[in-house]
Amino acid sequence: MTTSRSDVLILGGGVIGLSCAWHLLKGGARVRVLEQGTPGCGSSHGNCGTITPSHAAPLTMPGTLGVALRSVLRADAPLYLNPRFDGPRFRWLMGFARHCNWSDFERATQARLAILQRSRQLLTEFVGNEKLDCEFEEAGLLYVYRSAAQRDDDEQHHAQVLDRLGIAVQRLRGDEVEAMEPALKPGVLGGLFHPDDARLRPDRYVAELARLVREQGGMIETGAKIERLETNGRQIVGVSTSLGDFTGDRVVLALGAWSPLLGKQLGLRIPMQPGKGYSLTYTRPARAPRHAMVLREAKVCVTTWDSGFRLGSTMEFSGYSEGLNRARVDALRRGAAQGLHDPEGPQLQESWWGWRPMSVDEVPIIGSSTRWSNLHLATGHGMLGVSMSTATGELVAAQIQGNTPVIDPTPYAPARFHL
Repeated sequence: MTTSRSDVLILGGGVIGLSCAWHLLKGGARVRVLEQGTPGCGSSHGNCGTITPSHAAPLTMPGTLGVALRSVLRADAPLYLNPRFDGPRFRWLMGFARHCNWSDFERATQARLAILQRSRQLLTEFVGNEKLDCEFEEAGLLYVYRSAAQRDDDEQHHAQVLDRLGIAVQRLRGDEVEAMEPALKPGVLGGLFHPDDARLRPDRYVAELARLVREQGGMIETGAKIERLETNGRQIVGVSTSLGDFTGDRVVLALGAWSPLLGKQLGLRIPMQPGKGYSLTYTRPARAPRHAMVLREAKVCVTTWDSGFRLGSTMEFSGYSEGLNRARVDALRRGAAQGLHDPEGPQLQESWWGWRPMSVDEVPIIGSSTRWSNLHLATGHGMLGVSMSTATGELVAAQIQGNTPVIDPTPYAPARFHL
């Protein structure tokens, strides 16, 4: 097959890759996206679809690694570390541990806040201007508490952080939460409401993004499994796939959790691990929550749309292990049953798992490679790919097309990892 050439070749057709494609196309570039499956078939598909500036604080808080280590023997723990030895995962954990200090926590928080807030602003404009059919609602996110211990811990390590950052958070009594959400069982002790958060149906959002990319003239090659990268000097000169060979003046690596695997071909040790998440999607129950919420003791996220109802969350570090872990899926069900009158809908539509791209410092990796002259990275967004996607696309397009970025790109630069 003859080689197909583009101005920009984007590796990965998830929410990040497609957002980059859209912004580049608006700037006049010829763009081609290579996707090994179908658009958004990875972690963009089955997440809970919450848009969360409230999640500016990273996991790299002092004490987090201890929580993970205590979960080694509990396969149903919300944060689970598989005990099987894995060299790359061990190195990542050691790096993660080094970032679990208050100085790095503060730097990561500020970096995440900037991109989350810009993305949140752009998303409202984008959905409205393009009339995207993705069940977008600016209805806030509710944290629900049934124990004083969890409430007090979140007050210190979550709510007070948001106060300092200027992010709105409302403290609620138990009776106020129950009045706000009749879907909850009695016994709620209190709640935190994040009024500036939002929700959408992520699979529909990615489908709409793919539609817009194609309408703008972008090419999306589905089923294009990347087999080999051809290089010459410091430049990537070709990408061989199961569909043929492709070239681009610039190449964007937006493969999410798969990025470190392909990066090895370029001699890049990208400090990321797949953080496995799970979700269960149902038809709507009779008493569906009005707001997206997190049942904090069980660490279960609950999202309701007109078209369905989803339970999700959990974080499992088990390398690139595929398949459903039944113990973790059952834990989602148990957690929802503790808090909701109707914890499941009439019909189970999908049991899902996916790999989140977890960077070692909990900050995405966005910017030009220091080692390859025409390579740009856009990866490592962790659990916030949808929430950060619009600003990531805007930033990548500005950098590639030589425009001044709206947000400071320094905290996200690959140079911090010598990439």
